[in-house]
This record gives sequence, structure tokens and C-alpha cells, in this order.
Amino acid sequence: MGTPLESRQAQAEAVVDRLHEEYPDSTISLNYSNRLELLVAVVLSAQCTDERVNEVTADLFESYRTPEDYAEASEEQLAEDIYGITFHNNKGGYLKGIGETIVEEHDGEVPDTMSALTDLPGVGRKTANVVLQHGHDIVEGIVVDTHVQRLSRRLGLTETERPEAIEQDLLDIVPESEWQQFTHLLIDHGRAVCGARSAACADCVLADICPSEQGDSEIDLASGEAW
Repeated sequence: MGTPLESRQAQAEAVVDRLHEEYPDSTISLNYSNRLELLVAVVLSAQCTDERVNEVTADLFESYRTPEDYAEASEEQLAEDIYGITFHNNKGGYLKGIGETIVEEHDGEVPDTMSALTDLPGVGRKTANVVLQHGHDIVEGIVVDTHVQRLSRRLGLTETERPEAIEQDLLDIVPESEWQQFTHLLIDHGRAVCGARSAACADCVLADICPSEQGDSEIDLASGEAW
């Protein structure tokens, strides 16, 4: 198996350096042109592919341009307009609630604090971090999606399972200047090489430092189960 570096901080820095070389243009893959569109796209992306979200929002953003548009629409209409998105009925309700809250409590502007964002319907810390980073240029955390959750465990950067706990572990070892890019790098690597059901270790630039590398390791540290 691969041999991790002596400290988790050194391991994290090596992961970042190597993935920067592998994915020099790594960035967010959701399409949006303003903060409201970003917020809506990220809410819709929960348990849904970014590709599918981009297909749906191409038309959605033509019809819904302001928070008022979402607030004044019915949940049923919104659910219909985002049909094809995972849990579209629930998310239709979230979008209406988001529109109403932004209009009533934030003067029609997408808020710029973690607490205000996570008070919005359907918005957790992960979503709020994305909106802060890409909508407001405020980086105060690391976005832990399923790729980051999986790869962080496989690479020996954390042993915890909950996204909130993983984020805290990562904040201690990932250079602060890389907090935003770290997520995009791991997402790109997860999609290209280190998938949920199979990992192409032979093609991986991290294989020699990865404790889950399949050449010798029988265990996938992401799941704790045998490969």
C-alpha cells in the first residue's frame, strides 16, 4: 500500500501540491451569473449531479430572476420547473422559502454570513460555504461534499465520518490559502480517478502516499470495508 507522510499536515500539503499539477484549472462546475443563481444551484445540487443541475437551471434562471420571483411562485410550480432534480418537491419548497426569507429579512440580497445563510430553508454549512466562497469571496471553511468526505478518509487525512467533523480536521491541516481550492481538487480527482465504487489506483498521482492504495491494502478507508 502507499505510505502516508509522517504528519497529516504534510500529507495534506502533498495532496494539494500534486492535485494542483494534475488539475490546474480546477474550479466550481455549477453555472451561475450572480449570488442568487449560485445559491439556488447549490441547493439543487444536493444529492444531484452538477451536470443535471446545469441542465435544469438553464431554463429556470430565465424565468426566475429575483428573490421575489421565487417567493411569489407556488411550491407546486417550482417543483414542476425543477422536475428531474433529486427531491424536486422538497427543493421546490426550499426555493420558495429562500425567496421569502431573502425578501423579508435581507432586503432582497443573498446574505453574507454563515449564520444567516444556514437559517435559509435547505441550506446547511456545506451550501453556505460555497455561497460565501464563490458569491462573497469569504473563505472561512472547507466545503465537504461526498467526494471530499470519501477522499479525505481514503488518504488518511481524517478518520471521522460526519462532514462537520471532517471539516474541522481538515481546517487544522490544509493550508488556509488552499481551503477553497482543496474542495475542487478533490472533486475533480474523485470524478476522474478515485470513484465511490472503484478507484483507478494505477493511474493515481497519490497512490504512493495513499494508505488505501489497492496494490497492497485490502481495506478502503473511506468505507472501512474490503475493496
